[in-house]
Amino acid sequence: MASLFDHAIRLGDDALILGQRLSEWAGHAPMLEIDLALSNIGLDLIGQATHFLKLAGEEEGKGRDADALAFRRDVLDFRNCLLVEQPNGDFAQTIARQFLFSNWQELLMTEIAAAPAPALSAIGAKAVKEVAYHARYASEWVVRLGDGTEESRARMVAGLDSMWRFVDELFDPADGAASLRPAWDARIADTLHAASLDVPKPRRAVTGGRRGHHSEHLGHLLTEMQFLQRAYPGVTW
Repeated sequence: MASLFDHAIRLGDDALILGQRLSEWAGHAPMLEIDLALSNIGLDLIGQATHFLKLAGEEEGKGRDADALAFRRDVLDFRNCLLVEQPNGDFAQTIARQFLFSNWQELLMTEIAAAPAPALSAIGAKAVKEVAYHARYASEWVVRLGDGTEESRARMVAGLDSMWRFVDELFDPADGAASLRPAWDARIADTLHAASLDVPKPRRAVTGGRRGHHSEHLGHLLTEMQFLQRAYPGVTW
């Protein structure tokens, strides 16, 4: 079982990287309503990342706060799952990624809210209210796109297919998350049935993010996200 530091750093990195990904939609989403929704989901995730990384820094005891952990670590030091670092692609691909992640995150935060560690459970109790909305929002869009036009359906299928290979990493036994798989499978199957879509076929899992083995996409994301801290070390606002 992962230590509290490891657990907090993984959860913080997941939220931080996906929040950064969603921020890339600002000003580019297909409708103003969607632009605002994705931006707000991204802000929720950044807020969660702040709390989890702050806890990780306190547990580590080396004087690193949430900002230091977010902006002064190299790519190999990040422990986010590979799913959240994948590029946005089109709107359907972004929704597929959010759908898979948020349904998992809601189950996990519900469990964390009941954790024996008070500092961790407090973060989970607050986050579960946010991620319940994230999961519902993404699930509703999966149904709209899947049961919509021929093109929207094709794009939704392609989005799910591109993201499905990263799903198994979410249920790493080291995080105690393996027990969440049956409930997650049921959620996903119910939504896809409502969307007249098939559950993607099993495929060889792609893993490694939890051990610092990332895709090429994370390095590019961090280059943009960490630019100011790297270019002007020690800067204060």
